[in-house]
This record gives sequence, C-alpha cells and structure tokens, in this order.
Amino acid sequence: MNTERTNWTGVAFGLSLAAFVALQHYRLPPLLPAMLDEYGYGRVLAGGLMSVYALAGLLLSMAAGRWLHRHGARAAILAVGLLFIAGNLLGLVAPAQGWLMLASRAIEGIGFTIGAVMAPAIAIVHASARHRPLVIGMNAAWIPTGQLVASALTPVSLALGGWQPMWIFVAILALGLLAWGRLGDRNAWLAPEPAVADGRHATFARGELILLWLGGALFMLWGGQYAALFTWMPTYLVEIYGFPDVGAVAGYSLPVAILLAFNVLTGLFLRWGLSLAWLIAGSCIAQAAFWWLIPVVGPGIDGVLLLVFYGIGAGVAPTCLFGLPTAIVGARRTAGAFGIIMTGRNVGVFLGPIAFAQATIWFARWNGGWEGAILAFAVVTTLAALIAVVLGLRLRHRKATL
Repeated sequence: MNTERTNWTGVAFGLSLAAFVALQHYRLPPLLPAMLDEYGYGRVLAGGLMSVYALAGLLLSMAAGRWLHRHGARAAILAVGLLFIAGNLLGLVAPAQGWLMLASRAIEGIGFTIGAVMAPAIAIVHASARHRPLVIGMNAAWIPTGQLVASALTPVSLALGGWQPMWIFVAILALGLLAWGRLGDRNAWLAPEPAVADGRHATFARGELILLWLGGALFMLWGGQYAALFTWMPTYLVEIYGFPDVGAVAGYSLPVAILLAFNVLTGLFLRWGLSLAWLIAGSCIAQAAFWWLIPVVGPGIDGVLLLVFYGIGAGVAPTCLFGLPTAIVGARRTAGAFGIIMTGRNVGVFLGPIAFAQATIWFARWNGGWEGAILAFAVVTTLAALIAVVLGLRLRHRKATL
C-alpha cells in the first residue's frame, strides 16, 4: 500500500473498529454493581466475565496476527461483526445463569481478539510516515474511548430499565460497523502481506522477536493492573467509600478522560521526536507509584489528584506499547507483530481481574481485603516498571523509530 499520503478513510475505519471492540469489553464494569445486585454472581465469576475476553486473546491472538498477515481483512471483518452480534444476543437469553453469560462473553471475546489485532494494523497501514506517530497515539486511545462511551451510556441504560438496553444498543452498533467494513472491503482495508522471494511469508529476526516478546511481557503486567483497576474500581468506591452507582461511574471515568487526552498527546510527543524509550519507562514508573500511594489517600482532593496522576501515566504507556510493533519491525509487518504484543496484553487482562478478586478474598483472612490486593498489585506494577526500563534501554541501543 502507498503510504506517501494518508488514507483517512482507512484510518477512520481502523480507529472506529478499535473503539468499538473496547466498548464491547468495557461496557461491563460500570454496570457490574447493578448486575451483581440483581443476579448475585460470585466475585470470581464476575472477574471472569472480563477475563474471558483475554483468555480468547491468549489462545488466538498470534494465530489471528499470522492469518491477517497472510490473508488480509476480508473474512475477518465479517467474523468480528457476527461474533459480536451473536454474543450480545446470547447474553440476553438467560443472564441469571452465570455460565451462559460467561459463554456469551467468550463468543464476544473471540471477536474482540480478531478485532484488537486487525484494527490498529488497519489504521497504521493507511497512515503516511508523517502522520504515523499521531495515528499510533489515536490507536492507543481505543480502550479509554470505549470506556468513556460505556460510562456515558450507563446512566441511559439504567434509566431505560437496567443493563439490557446497553447490550441491545451494542448489538445494533456491531451490525452498522459490519456493514461499513464489508462495503469498504473493496478498498482493501488490510491487504495480505506479499510473500518473500522463496515463497514463504516474511518472518521476524531474532533481535526483533526478543524485543517483541519483551514488549509482550511488559504489556502483560501493565495490562493486568489496568484491567484489574478498571474492573473493580466502581465496586471498590461503592463498598469502601459508599459511593452511589452513578458517583462510582464518575470516579471511574475521571482517569479514563485524562488518559484519553494523553494517548493523543503522546502521539504528538513521538511525532516531535521525544524518545519512545524514555516515555515508556517513565510512564510505567508512574503507574507503579500510583498503586503504592492508594492506601495513603482518601476519596477527597488527594484521591482526585491521584486518579489524574494515574490517568497521565496510563495515557502515555499504551501509546508507547502500541507503537512498539512499528518501531521494531516497521509499518508493513504490524499485523504479525501485534499478534505477539496482544498475546502478552491478553495474558495480563485475563489474569488481572481474577487475580485481584482472589487476592481480596485471600487477604480478607487477615482483615486485609482490598488493601492487601492493592499492595500485591503495587509489587506487580513495580516489576512492569523494571521491564520497561530494560526495554527502553534496548530500544535506545537500536535507535528504534516509528
């Protein structure tokens, strides 16, 4: 594909697809307190409703990346749309049956896995070298965009009768996105990668693979703490500080709004020549500091400032992580590289919510509960910061650029 000029239609479709798959995933946490109250799901099952997406990604991300690398996006767009529609409708059948709701989320998770690999690759491959860092920053905003849309729609859904209107609305959106994707498919959103001279498809060099797997390990730890925080923050605010459901959603939304802005700003920083290596290390150190500080702040102004602090770091980090495949292997091979990076992310997102829930149960034996789980995740996020420093040093040594 010619990337001398940016194809903004292709970029827009990739970004829209990414934001939509994030909405599919993160429409659950703001509605989770109401669902727990209505159906009495166990805490581990409730965490599993988020983590099952990541389990699908863990099993399928690399295969999805290889498949897209070889065959392009034609069938994948159809599969994503149909899986989302089927999953949403199944979830409405008998939600009191936890296993059925989990099965519906698993079906959606397969669609999420394909879309999460495909969407950023579509956006990046249509961007010129001049606009690529900005598009990467916009790409990284997929999760917070989906979260904010979910937060905005939650009061509407509750006013219309509960969580079900959200599921119905998202199924309709899936149908519309499927129509857009299929109509635009004639323009080859994501063409297959040309084979190399010996007839095999391009592979990654050993040094590239080391960096990609190191990035995957970082995304695993960073994604785990992120998923845990935003899965359980509304419930934490309700149980510990007595927030009403709407107030908890507002607290949940504050860092999301901040990080959304810093996703895009970080893309601009990278375009202006700031070091990807230092940005990724500094942001992960800030995320670790947040977890260590949670036990010493309350819900007042200190808590608000801490959430803003978290939002800044959480905006910078994923922009850098989503920029890694392009920085390491170049724009043309991003689909396969994203398969590796997203595998790491999905391990973390799978384990994070369940591990945090289990940690609250385990530490409750010593009256630790939430506090013990928070400190455990502070240790995990500190490890992520150490890996980020190592990765940053290796990137500087290679002088990787977007």
